[in-house]
Amino acid sequence: MLLKRLSSNSPHDGLALKSAFRFAALALVLLVVAMVSALTAMRFAIHGSEVAVPAVVGLTPVEAERAATGSGLQITIERQYYSPQIAEGRIMSQLPLAGTKVRRGWQLRVAQSLGPARVAIPDVTGQSEHAAELNIRRRGLEVASVAEVGLPPIPADQVLAQNPTASAKQLLAPKIGLLVTAQAEAPAYVMPSFVGQPLGTVSRTLQDAGFKLGNVSVIPSPSVEEINPAVPAAPAPAQPSPASIIAIQNPPAGQRVLAGTVVSFEVR
Repeated sequence: MLLKRLSSNSPHDGLALKSAFRFAALALVLLVVAMVSALTAMRFAIHGSEVAVPAVVGLTPVEAERAATGSGLQITIERQYYSPQIAEGRIMSQLPLAGTKVRRGWQLRVAQSLGPARVAIPDVTGQSEHAAELNIRRRGLEVASVAEVGLPPIPADQVLAQNPTASAKQLLAPKIGLLVTAQAEAPAYVMPSFVGQPLGTVSRTLQDAGFKLGNVSVIPSPSVEEINPAVPAAPAPAQPSPASIIAIQNPPAGQRVLAGTVVSFEVR
């Protein structure tokens, strides 16, 4: 009897199990469809509210505001700068950049051009090079170049001329070139040989040529007593005289020297 009951209940149990599997599968499919639909709707909602930032650089504030409003954005002028490229009153920069994807209602921040910076050129002639550079840079300008020229009557390190001149007006932040006096170089000579000549004559020659007489010392001569002990020695001269003969010179002959060089001698 037990075997008959089991065999009689088996078909009904199989049908119930199949129904349960079908219900579970249908529920899973419906769940997946619901999730996909929700994700799609969320993505559409997010991206549907995004807009591309319009290009407003070069526009007037009114034109820029019209373009921003048409894209659902707000616009704010935060800064004003001088610009030699963008005309005065127009937008010179924006953030976010044109083409960037942002949400509607986003803040578009822009800077407005004040036009080229116009400055008056200062007069720096007669000033030292350092003072002129400070004066120029204090006005927001730059030194383009510095040329030097030697003019002996005029002191060194003095601005002789500038370009542009101080009379130039309404220039767009120019660079200024300076002409400055340089220290004149002393003439160069080749040192001649003065060995064997009298000190007095050589001293006048050096003075006329622009040189300076330095130290003059006397070389002790061999005493007569050392040569011939029978003959008494004469006293050696303690100081050089114009008649003293030059034995050694410094700088030596043939060396390149400048005017004003100090020349020293050893004489006998």
